[in-house]
Amino acid sequence: MNIYEKLANIQAELKVPKNQHNSFGGYNYRSCEDILETVKPLAKKHKAVVMISDELVVKGERYYVAAHAMLVNTEEEGQIVITAYAREPDTKKGMDSSQITGASSSYARKYALNGLFAIDDTKDKDTPEAVREDKAREEAALTAEEAQRQRAIKDFKEAAVSNGFNEEEQQILIAASFKGKKVEQITIKEAKKIIDRIVNDTAKVREFINSHKGVS
Repeated sequence: MNIYEKLANIQAELKVPKNQHNSFGGYNYRSCEDILETVKPLAKKHKAVVMISDELVVKGERYYVAAHAMLVNTEEEGQIVITAYAREPDTKKGMDSSQITGASSSYARKYALNGLFAIDDTKDKDTPEAVREDKAREEAALTAEEAQRQRAIKDFKEAAVSNGFNEEEQQILIAASFKGKKVEQITIKEAKKIIDRIVNDTAKVREFINSHKGVS
C-alpha cells in the first residue's frame, strides 16, 4: 500500500474530539497533543510513522515558526509533508521569549497536522478567538505562498547561472517574457515556465535575450 492510500485510510478513521476548553472564548478545541495522541495508533496500524519538526524562518524583520508534519511509509519508500507557519509576536503579556516561540511552535504544529490529516478545526465565527485564528491562518497562507515564490525565483536564478546567463541577461529575459517585470516580481508559475525554457532550449533562450539587448 502506498503512502497516499495509507493517508486516506488514516484520514477516514481519524476522529479527534475537542477535549480542551477555552473559558474566556466559551468554546472547545483540539490541541496538537490531542491530535498526536489519536493519530499515532492509527499510523502504527497502517504501518506508517508521524514525524513533526519546526524551524525559525526570517521574513523581513519578523520571525515565523515553520512546522513540518510528515507521514512516512514504513513498508516502502514514500512520505507526505505539510508545512504551516505561525508568526511570533514581538511581545506577549506574561511570556518570555522562549515561551513565545513555544506557543508559536504549538500553533504551527497543530495546523500542519490539521492540513496533513484533513482535520476541520473551525470554531464559532463570532468568537474573538475565531476571528484572531482566521486572521492568523490567512497570514500563514500568504507567508507560505511567498516562501514558495521566493524558492521558485531562487530556482530560476540557479538554472540561469548554471546555463551561462548573468544577472543582466536574467533581467532582460524576464522583462521581455513578462511585460517588463523584474526577476523579483515573477510568480511561481512564471518561474517554472522560464526554467523549462532555459533547461529545454538554452540556445533559443540565448537568441531571445540577444535580440532584446538594448531594447527599452
